[in-house]
Amino acid sequence: MVRVENLVKVFKESADPIRVLDSTSFSIETGEMVALIGQSGAGKTTLLQILGGLDTYTSGQVIIDGNEIGSMKPKSLSEFRGKKIGFVFQFHHLLPDFTAVENVILPGLIVGSQRPVAVKRAKELLQIMGLEKRFTHFPTELSGGERQRVALARALFNEPALILADEPTGNLDSSNSKHLMELFRKANSELNQTFLIATHNEHLSATMHRTIKIEDGKIIDT
Repeated sequence: MVRVENLVKVFKESADPIRVLDSTSFSIETGEMVALIGQSGAGKTTLLQILGGLDTYTSGQVIIDGNEIGSMKPKSLSEFRGKKIGFVFQFHHLLPDFTAVENVILPGLIVGSQRPVAVKRAKELLQIMGLEKRFTHFPTELSGGERQRVALARALFNEPALILADEPTGNLDSSNSKHLMELFRKANSELNQTFLIATHNEHLSATMHRTIKIEDGKIIDT
């Protein structure tokens, strides 16, 4: 599903270029749940942004579902990202003026899904998340854990090849963190969903199939 080879990312915005990723290589198989761990500043978020097509890289290769994303033109990359990549961040990034259902259908509308079909799909996903009574609630009417579940439903909407999650439990208490972890595992077991999850949560990383450790931009343990 994912193959990263000799990935280098250098920020050249200052007089002294910063090498954030340094000859990073690893792979992830379809259906794997992989935890990405490392200290703050190790390169986790930069790596996720590159894998998600949100940032460019200096050299190397990033191949996702058979596609080398660095060689894609912007329009093709945007379409690929919308169909193949799902994102769950530490902050839910829900649109405040949209209901739960309206937030979840957004990825579908972007790729051309018909609204009635998209709404049906959104409600099915929200039911899986245990939010069948929250369809018409706005983000301000939801708890932190419920907002993250809506965000996960949104990430799953287009049946993406890969879900990238950046500290998804960082703003949650232990109870909601546990519930979200259970939903990740459910999506993995029932949908064969592939996950790469950057986390400091040892309980979360312990439930993954495998752990990748990054230190100073280098993969030191897979």
